[in-house]
Amino acid sequence: MENFNLNDSEQYFDVLKELGNIGAGNATTALSQMIQCKVDMKVPQVRLLDFQEVGEAMGGEEQIMAGVYLLVEGDITGSMMFLLEEKAAHSLVSKLMQMPENSEGPFSEMELSALKEIGNIIVGSYLNSLSVLTNMMIVPSVPDLSIDMAGAILSVPAIEFGELGDKILLIQTQFTDDISLDGYFILIPDLESYDKILTAIGM
Repeated sequence: MENFNLNDSEQYFDVLKELGNIGAGNATTALSQMIQCKVDMKVPQVRLLDFQEVGEAMGGEEQIMAGVYLLVEGDITGSMMFLLEEKAAHSLVSKLMQMPENSEGPFSEMELSALKEIGNIIVGSYLNSLSVLTNMMIVPSVPDLSIDMAGAILSVPAIEFGELGDKILLIQTQFTDDISLDGYFILIPDLESYDKILTAIGM
């Protein structure tokens, strides 16, 4: 099966949007249960971007973010990231640990551990919905967490990404409870996996 040209496939993009919607919906439910607050989700923006456009789309490469990065194996291979602005990350950790909110400054070891767990559960629920929709086995690796400028966090998959293709799927989701949090999912399947996802959903 030859590789699809992602630029030409409007229908494929609609399917990716739907996957984005369902995945983000599941992630919202998981987040809500985890922090024991009602969390709503605005309809996510799903965009296919050139890799170098991603930092800008998240508010600039200089912005400090918390990023959870993991590899995806099984029937499809590639990697996935979930990124949150630093302030949003502080807010979520405070809720999870039921502590007063500290909106800036370094994270303690305990907070970093909680943040990794939040990222793990959100990404896990996202991948789980993708697995159910495509009926494929998707196995995530143990996640890595980094707190850094968006550009620096994105440089990790960028090294591998050079070999994979020219487009990246960015799903921006706004979670709201008493405050709004912008979260960003980045899915980077290798080109063969794009084909497999398409075939699995009957395209």
